[in-house]
Amino acid sequence: MTRAPALLLALAAGCAGREAGGPPPLVVEEDAPQLPGEARGADPNAPAVSNDPCFVCHANFRSEPLATEHAAAGVGCTDCHGDSFAHRNDENNTTPPETMYPPDAIDPACRVCHDKHEAPEEKVAAQRKPLLETKRLDEITCTDCHGEHRLAVRTVRWDKRTGKLITAGRDRS
Repeated sequence: MTRAPALLLALAAGCAGREAGGPPPLVVEEDAPQLPGEARGADPNAPAVSNDPCFVCHANFRSEPLATEHAAAGVGCTDCHGDSFAHRNDENNTTPPETMYPPDAIDPACRVCHDKHEAPEEKVAAQRKPLLETKRLDEITCTDCHGEHRLAVRTVRWDKRTGKLITAGRDRS
C-alpha cells in the first residue's frame, strides 16, 4: 500500500497547473518539421522556405536539385502543389496533393515564373538527343532535363488531371 500514495503524488505532480480534464503539458520539439510560414531558426544556410512537412514522406526530394534550387529562391513545394493539408495528413496515402501536373501541364506551369529558356541551344540539343530515344520531341518536358522531380518507387498512382486514385492502370474505387 505504500506505493499507492507515491503513485498518486506522481500523478498529482504531473497534473499540477492543469484544470480538471484539460490537456497535458505542451512538449515542444525544437527540431520538429515546421508549418508553412513559420520562421526558420538563425541558421544562415537554411533555405528561404521550409519543405520539411513534405520531406516527412518525400525524403528523396530533400536533396533533389529542382526542390533545393527553388527552396533557396523562396519557392516551396506548396507554391506549386498547394498546401495539400489533406494529403499531408493522410497516413493511408490515398489522398492526392491539391495540384499535380500531367506531362502536358508541366511546361505551362514552369512558364508562370520562367518565361524564357536561357540555356544555349547546343546544350539543349545535347540534353534532348538521349531523350529522343524514348520520347517524341513534343513529349519532352522541363522536368526531363531539370532535376529528378519524380518518385523512384510509387506505392500509389493518381490520375494527375482528376486526382482519382488508380493502381496498375485499374480503378481502385
